[in-house]
Amino acid sequence: MDSNLVVRALSALAHESRLAIFRLLVVAGPEGMAAGEIAQQLGLSPSSLSFHLKDLSHAELVKPRQEGRFIFYTANFDAMTDLIGFLTENCCVGATCAASDLPNCCGDKP
Repeated sequence: MDSNLVVRALSALAHESRLAIFRLLVVAGPEGMAAGEIAQQLGLSPSSLSFHLKDLSHAELVKPRQEGRFIFYTANFDAMTDLIGFLTENCCVGATCAASDLPNCCGDKP
């Protein structure tokens, strides 16, 4: 994983609202959620939500999908898995450890 993308992803997640949005989308799974529903569940104004979603999209952590007049957002599970892998790739100097036993998530990777 490119270190510039890692820095963008970690920077995006280092804000309380963006972290809450990302975690909500992880729970929502591959179907994602409409922008209005995200705003309602987290108590964010539409302009604030738009700003945070732009930052998360720029970091490639969320993906937008237009359906009619609604935009649905999903967590990018591949990017999340890659980020975790990048952070733990040198864990325990290659010896087997707890970090290598992370379970697969509901993303597209087997």
